[in-house]
Amino acid sequence: MSTEAKTPSPENTEDTNATAPYLRRIRSFVLREGRLTKGQQHALDNYWIKYGIDYQDTLLSLDQVFARSAPRVLEIGFGMGKSLVAMAKAAPEQDFIGIEVHRPGVGACLSEAHTEALSNLKVFEHDAVEVLAQMIPEQSLDTVQLFFPDPWHKKRHHKRRIVQPDFVQALRSKLKIGGVFHMATDWENYAEHMLEVMRAAEGFENLSASGDYVERPEHRPLTKFEQRGQKLGHGVWDLMFKRIS
Repeated sequence: MSTEAKTPSPENTEDTNATAPYLRRIRSFVLREGRLTKGQQHALDNYWIKYGIDYQDTLLSLDQVFARSAPRVLEIGFGMGKSLVAMAKAAPEQDFIGIEVHRPGVGACLSEAHTEALSNLKVFEHDAVEVLAQMIPEQSLDTVQLFFPDPWHKKRHHKRRIVQPDFVQALRSKLKIGGVFHMATDWENYAEHMLEVMRAAEGFENLSASGDYVERPEHRPLTKFEQRGQKLGHGVWDLMFKRIS
């Protein structure tokens, strides 16, 4: 969920669905359809049947979805999907689940997945909080990834940031004991916010030897956006917290 693709806006962000106990009232994203390319539309029309999972109020059997039992990685907000597809291609022994609300990104991801002939990737086009609450079984994930979420950099919008105590505890229940929540952001203030929330979160242990941030692990691809930022002197902060209870 690259910060390039987000346009913070206070309009149309209230969540009125209160059927699940920890669905947030305020959304962390603005849904902008954007214009689909012919390639993205073609991918949605032709490849969703193989890679897509329709949202419904029913727990999934991930072993049935992937026709095997394997380590599971879920990424929230995969943007255009290049990094997610690269990770799935590099780790065929793992299964990957991507969640994205922006349709052009979903189409682009489906196209990339088809090109690489992946068999270990499934995607949702839906709100990640609702997918986690309604469809992902307890203690079924080995890793949850949240890379470059919308930073909502204005102070009055900080409440819209997805990394909040309630969200972290909802996510915790989906991780196996020993599972890892991996975050990355190029906004230092948001990195500090993430660190503060996670330090206070019950049931997690920081994997940083220095008690704050970790070096980018090799399995997280370096994006073009990130490379551009590094050339301009911008920082990127990775946080990795393990579920211990």
